[in-house]
Amino acid sequence: MSDFASRLTQGVRQFGPLCVGIDPHPGMVPVLFGGDTARGLEYWGRSLVEVAAGKVAVIKPQVGFFERLGPGGLAALAAITRAAREAGLIVLMDAKRGDIGSTAEGYAEAYLSPGAFFEADAVTVNPYMGLDTLEPFAKRAEAAGKGIVVLVRTSNPGAADFQMLDTGGKPLFMRVAEALQSLTERLMSPCGWSNLMMVVGATAPEEARRVRAAAPQALFLVPGYGAQGGAPGDAMAGLLPRGNHVEGGVISASRSVNFPKAAAGATTIEAWQDAIESAMLAARDELRAAAVA
Repeated sequence: MSDFASRLTQGVRQFGPLCVGIDPHPGMVPVLFGGDTARGLEYWGRSLVEVAAGKVAVIKPQVGFFERLGPGGLAALAAITRAAREAGLIVLMDAKRGDIGSTAEGYAEAYLSPGAFFEADAVTVNPYMGLDTLEPFAKRAEAAGKGIVVLVRTSNPGAADFQMLDTGGKPLFMRVAEALQSLTERLMSPCGWSNLMMVVGATAPEEARRVRAAAPQALFLVPGYGAQGGAPGDAMAGLLPRGNHVEGGVISASRSVNFPKAAAGATTIEAWQDAIESAMLAARDELRAAAVA
């Protein structure tokens, strides 16, 4: 099997840069699937995977929404992840892990080891305890062709509290991007992109351009498009045009494709699937159009 960066780049060339989040917010999973229960989350998530397969390249389950339901929720997460990978989708596990020593080893094993219960293609990690906390993930990525997705400039309003702090003429997020350069180079793929991915929000297009200039070989995960208010053009700020498509990362949408208004009143699984498919295709096509605008 090829490495993460190669698989993602090929998938984006084929389907465009949309990444479908799987975010089962409390109380929002339709009763058609069992509602806000472990069974409901699994049935709903697997149905999202079924709709997404063959239309997008990447999904991104949000671990916290599954953890809240305990062992049953985690079993649902594992089942959805397995179903997605079996369907040929790339799975970015949005866990935002970050710790030291053997604890980081445990997180890396849980998400990046072949055959692990929560095996994914890549996992999000928080670098703010230091570069040594990324090393277990980097080793697993090297050994198994996986990716690591590092928080740099996030999409939430509170990102400015720390990430924008001046550190000797540069904001902290730029110091982080620059500090990741050696690991970006170490995890380079033959496809020309690194297996290290950086999180750079769609709500910060100017910052995305700065990070891209400092990290020309890093893939980007761009949250904030859709319900968080990021416009398609802003979401594209850190990606690179390549003829009739873009490369260099994916743009995530969750609530807008998980819970579109048309799906709210669906009384059958078929009607729900039609509404979800329409929302996914609309987002996918909007991003594709922005790529060539």
